[in-house]
Formats: sequence, structure tokens, C-alpha cells
Amino acid sequence: MRYILWTFIALLLGALPAGAKIDLVSLPDRDSVQLTIYNSADLTLVRESRELTLQKGVNRMQFSWANTLIDPTSLEMLPRSGAGKIDVFDLSYPPRTDNLGVWQIESSIGGKVPMQISYLTSGLSWRPFYIGTLSPNEQTLDLQGYVRVSNASGEDYENAQVRLIVGEVNLLDEIATLARRKHPYGSPVARPEEDQIAYGQRAKAAFETVEAEMIRTTAMAAPKKIEKKGVSEYFLYTIEGTETIAHRWSKRLPSFRAGAVPVVNRYKYEQERFGDAVVRFLRIENDRKSGLGQTPVPAGELQVFRSLGEDRRLAFVGRSRFKYIPVGKEADLNLGPVENVRVEAVLMHQATGSYTFFKDGNISGWDEELGYRIRVKNRRPVAAAVEIVRNVGSSNWEIALSGEYGEYTRVDADSVKFLLNTAPRSETEFTYTLTIHHGKRAE
Repeated sequence: MRYILWTFIALLLGALPAGAKIDLVSLPDRDSVQLTIYNSADLTLVRESRELTLQKGVNRMQFSWANTLIDPTSLEMLPRSGAGKIDVFDLSYPPRTDNLGVWQIESSIGGKVPMQISYLTSGLSWRPFYIGTLSPNEQTLDLQGYVRVSNASGEDYENAQVRLIVGEVNLLDEIATLARRKHPYGSPVARPEEDQIAYGQRAKAAFETVEAEMIRTTAMAAPKKIEKKGVSEYFLYTIEGTETIAHRWSKRLPSFRAGAVPVVNRYKYEQERFGDAVVRFLRIENDRKSGLGQTPVPAGELQVFRSLGEDRRLAFVGRSRFKYIPVGKEADLNLGPVENVRVEAVLMHQATGSYTFFKDGNISGWDEELGYRIRVKNRRPVAAAVEIVRNVGSSNWEIALSGEYGEYTRVDADSVKFLLNTAPRSETEFTYTLTIHHGKRAE
């Protein structure tokens, strides 16, 4: 253990004569430690298991958290056995001392007793990320999920079980701010004196209440699970096995791997959204047919590569940041603009006609005719599905199509979509004429 210093003072009330020497016994190393880390707030719940040697009577344990970001008001100790025989009845903060607390433990039994020590700390964080490798024909994706856990808490956590929580938590005080307070550890905001120490315990209790409800509604037996809590937007994510996460270190942990996930490549062109660029999207469906579908996929960044053949060479395709993908839902992941698929939209002619007039001779309505040529160039060695959205700017119009325009859909009142399945290294062209009705002609 790096920074947290523990000593154990065993006192049998009435058993020691006045002036007798008090032995200080160092606690044994942790038997185990569990970290539950939020990603939306600088907040981690730590649970440590240690086996303490108690004597009958009152035992006192001294705890120092110097150089760490532990919130001292969240400290708690509970016996894991000997129910009704061990009472942790007091945690005090001696005057004129910093970063020091003393527990009093009354025990009716002697010997080794497993204890759980828990507290809130800050400085631990995590983020998910993903690496995907497209097959040579780009129809499937080998998807690998990871999380990167970083530790700036001031404490080493050896052989820790890591659990991750996705979801927004509302903190009145930042835990790092609570950790840096001076004795008597009141909140940074004004509270009655008797309420100061209780605040940290209430904050921790609220944290554990949320966690307990998640555990109740989550299948915790299987590792690497992300389950959505039925009444909120929380996910609980348990990493298989244990990991040592040292202070000032970051560590990449594997979360899952799904091979041959079916994907749909779609190249999208829409001037109002992307300018003149064609943007590549990768559609993934989070269902069991895809080899996923057991849990939502947490939000993160995906880097996509393409396999170039049996020699295992890879080509970088693009990256995308995305929100979490619920079970049974699909997501279009934006991989950015490409150069090897191009769309050229050219206005070929423009005219007006079919005028109508009011009785005073002023124009009451007319038709506007716009003729466009669309040219699609696929310079890739594989086929490409190209989606072209054209926004009309009016809800009163007609269209005439000519050429290889693929699948045509009227998306809504003022936009249309063309879907073309282009062959490798090919060029496709089509035209369309819009007749837009204005004024009385729109009626």
C-alpha cells in the first residue's frame, strides 16, 4: 500500500495499569479491494476487506489518509462476521491533527475478524473505447471493446476488482474538494455544526442506495456485463478478474470481443449537412444476430481498420464517437469524409413559367423549374452504397427522374433521397427536374 497508513491500538479497558505501554500493531495488507468508478463524476466507492486481530473489550484503530483524495467523512467500517459481537461505535477526528481518524471497536470476542472498510475518493476515472477491423469485403467487423482506467487518487490499488458505472450523478460537493478540507471536515458550503460530519456519510449512503438498486436489478454473476437499470440511465459494468492500478498510471483493460459482426457501409451526401464531401457511415445493430445484443454498448470512440488480406496488413478507415447503443437498436457511426467516393451535383438549367395574375395585373403565382445532374464516382475496389439527400426548400413540388438513380424515396415534405449501389471503380449519372409551385400555383 502506497500512501494510506494504518496502525492498530488494542486496548482492553481496565486491563492495563496506569502508565502501561500501548503497543502499535501495523495492519495486514488488504485481502481484497473493490473499486466502483463513475465516469460522469470524479467519484469512486472503495471497499477494502482486511482481517483484523481484535481483543475482548475496546479496540482503537488509527487511520491516516495523507496525500490521498479520500473524503474522510465517508469512512465506514463494518464487521463481516461475528454479528452482534462486534460494534464499531465511533469514528473521531483528534483535535490539532490533520488527515487522521480513530475508530473505536468494542468486541466481545478475541481473535481474527474480517472487516470491510469503505470510503469515497476521487482521482480515479475510466473511459471506453473500441477497435474494429473490417473484413476485406467490408461486410463484417471484428469488434474489440476496452476501457482505460486512470489513477490520480494518491493511492495504489493492488489486485482490485473493478466495476464501472455509466450514468449522471448529482453531487452537491466535489469529492476532491471534500478530501482537501481541514479539520473538523465540514462541507465547503455552510451547514449546521451537528450536520457537518453526517454529510459525508449521507452522500456515501446515497451512492450505495443507487448501487444497491442497480445490483438488485442487474445480473451480477457473469463478468463483463453492462445491464441497464430499469428505472434510470445507469449501467453497471464488471471487469473480469482483478487488476493492479497504481497511482499515476493508466491501464487498458479488455471488456469484450465480438467477431464477424454484420455491418452496413453507407456513403452519405447532403450539402446542407456535409458540404461537398461524401461522409462514410458504418451501421451496427446491437442484437443477438450480430453477436452482440446481450448488453447496451457504452458510449465511446471507435477506430476502424480494414484488413487487406491474409498478410494481416491493415488500413486505417476512420474513427467515430458515439452515444451508447441500447439492446435491439442500431447506430450509424460517422467515420468522416472520404476522397475515394465522390458526388457532383450540378444545376444544369433554371427557368420560370406558368404565371397566374391578380385582376390588377400583378403576378399571383408561378412555377420554377430546376434541372440537376448528379454524378457518382466510386474509386474503391469494392462496391459502395451511396445515399444522396436533396432538400427542395418547399413542400409544393413535383419531380421527373431520368438515368440510373437507384432507389428513390420521398423522405418528407421537402426532401428526397436516392440510394445507389455502385460497382467497384465505376461512375454513375442521373438527372432530375424539380418543378416548384409558388403563390397561387401552390394551391
